[in-house]
Amino acid sequence: MDNITINILNIFEQISQIPRQSKHEEAISAWLVNWAKERNIDVKTDEVMNVFMRIPATAGYESRPIVVLQGHMDMVCEKTVDSVHDFQKDPIEFVYDGDWLKANKTTLGADNGIALAYALAIVESDIAHPELELLFTVDEETGLTGVAALKPNSLKGKILLNIDSEDEGVFTIGCCGGVDTKVWFPLSYEPLMADDETYILTVGGCMGGHSGGDIIKHRANANKLLIRTLWTFHQSTSLRIISLTGGTAHNAIPRDATAKIAIPHDKMQSATNILNDMIAVFQNEYKGFEQTINGSLKLSTPEKQAITPALAERILRFMLVFPNGIEELDPSVHSGGSLLAETSNNFAVIRTENNAVRILSSQRSQVMSARDMLTQKIEMLAHLAGAEYHSENGYSSWQPNWNSKLLTTSKAVYETLFSKSPEVNIIHGGLECGVIGAKHEGMDMISLGPTIENPHSPDECMYIPSIRKVWDFLVELLKTL
Repeated sequence: MDNITINILNIFEQISQIPRQSKHEEAISAWLVNWAKERNIDVKTDEVMNVFMRIPATAGYESRPIVVLQGHMDMVCEKTVDSVHDFQKDPIEFVYDGDWLKANKTTLGADNGIALAYALAIVESDIAHPELELLFTVDEETGLTGVAALKPNSLKGKILLNIDSEDEGVFTIGCCGGVDTKVWFPLSYEPLMADDETYILTVGGCMGGHSGGDIIKHRANANKLLIRTLWTFHQSTSLRIISLTGGTAHNAIPRDATAKIAIPHDKMQSATNILNDMIAVFQNEYKGFEQTINGSLKLSTPEKQAITPALAERILRFMLVFPNGIEELDPSVHSGGSLLAETSNNFAVIRTENNAVRILSSQRSQVMSARDMLTQKIEMLAHLAGAEYHSENGYSSWQPNWNSKLLTTSKAVYETLFSKSPEVNIIHGGLECGVIGAKHEGMDMISLGPTIENPHSPDECMYIPSIRKVWDFLVELLKTL
């Protein structure tokens, strides 16, 4: 590795020592403020702990337009089932694997810690640049609530580089809007029968991934697989449901899901056969896309009560028809082009807590009316099922500006540096640019970043050679703007 890449990774590793789970950014926000104060940099925070730094222009660049460098502090915290990592206190452990940087059985957090590392490395370097505003936001991953709290016109600059994309050589100029929906069924219980035994049913081993970028890749949703298995049990055995658990975050495709159930002792072999048959069905459905789907049925500590049968059946029926995956493809993509999702839903989380079964879903669309229609569909299904529901954390889509002056300049710089044209795309995920643009009229924006694969899962990894290419581009762009 060259010295510049090593320096950026060293800063990223410092950042990765600090817990920064979404909604728990106190330590990383304070660290950034202290980092700035140690260097006599103008720094401030707002009510939600977003961090703002202002960096004077280097000599000769004082009259150039102000440029905003922007990324988010928080990370999605996912780990393998056998990991003992505690995201509230443990540092991320780096694992170097050839040209790839990974973490030890957890998400790496390059989404989006690498943005912070780039920005701080630029400040510490002697490169020429105009006046810079650094904006580091909180809680991007659970609904963009940090950027939503920005005051209108809180930034002076009208050129913004969002360093939160995951393919080097690709400039993003548009993204989806999104909203989360919570559905919950208040529970009632009745005693189990004398011959009922308690088991833990697990269905999982799925790849998971980002519910925006990976939703179109035919990845299995463990919550859906669990519910399908339970419904088959329900039709063939005297199934009683005690609790349901699956998924971890609104923007992560669920990898594992479990149910605590009760079945009569003499139905154990039948249930095992059903589970084996269902796992074979799932493995066939996802052949070529998922390699490790598995299931287990294990005896557990006895329970005395279960959800009433009528209510349990109603919950299962609701979850069976609950939307998941692609709702609509982008109609502007013609034959021969890459498939692009327009509208989708992630059946993200199931929890049994506070005397209710609770479901969290995340709807996305480039078309705001389509996002809202899908949300209404989910709410009406909940209404018909007799459940409570509430939608929140809505954010705007970012409509592309194909005539952007920043995009034109960025393409020219990239072509000069690397003798090839960059790709320009619109992504199915959500980016903070949409919210920033709504609050700052006339903001010219692109999103870029090094190559990151499998974000929002323990398989997240960053391609090390791409780090230097992004650096070289940023340096040249800052000189040129």
